[in-house]
Amino acid sequence: MGDRVLVIIPTYNEAENVERILGRLHASVPEAHALVVDDGSPDGTGALADAVAARDPRVHVLHRTAKAGLGKAYVAGFRWARERGYDVLVEMDADGSHPPEQLPDLLAALGDADLVLGSRYVDGGRVEDWPAHRLLLSRAGNSYTRWALRLPLRDATGGFRAARAELIDRLPFDEVASEGYCFQVDWAWRALRAGARVVEVPITFTEREYGRSKMSGSIVREAWARVTVWGVQDRLADLLPGRVRPPVPGSGSDSRR
Repeated sequence: MGDRVLVIIPTYNEAENVERILGRLHASVPEAHALVVDDGSPDGTGALADAVAARDPRVHVLHRTAKAGLGKAYVAGFRWARERGYDVLVEMDADGSHPPEQLPDLLAALGDADLVLGSRYVDGGRVEDWPAHRLLLSRAGNSYTRWALRLPLRDATGGFRAARAELIDRLPFDEVASEGYCFQVDWAWRALRAGARVVEVPITFTEREYGRSKMSGSIVREAWARVTVWGVQDRLADLLPGRVRPPVPGSGSDSRR
């Protein structure tokens, strides 16, 4: 495709991973550019990314002064990308759990979609090297999200996704207060309510090899609380005549199962 692709990679203490993931990305999609959004990592991740950028014009670095959460990092990356005219924006973790070798599949699916989700839970998708309790939590969270929000998605919490810039421009990211993995649910839901064509393609998700997971109890609690509130509000709007209800996900989703 002739579109200019930018892969946004948020980092916090990913010194062991950042150069590896950039190398794998450019081995898989040589024409893609990458933006490392570093939240002031004390382990020197930002400096390592700067060193890669100094020798590779496809790599860019956006430095932020403090850890402010995944959602804000991506929104900052979206703004940076649109100011520079990129056509396709990709979300990808720095730790290798999102295989850049499968990014061509996501980009190819954009031919029929506005948003493509790399999905662990459609046919052909899988999770490797996760402890049983993490897999159970992820599957339960996605099942609950699908039920509470009536979402036609198998993996709404996943963070490996590609979107057309026109969709990013249409969505009110200034209103998105969610952090952590709830951010991914929030904006996928907004995209569906805006009538976006959303598809899921299978990926193989693997546990990080280096560094520590950013998953925490507060991230999980935020996601459950917000999804519950959104779901209750959505159902109340069905019951109360005259109430202005948020649009619900329609038929714009084409989950590839």
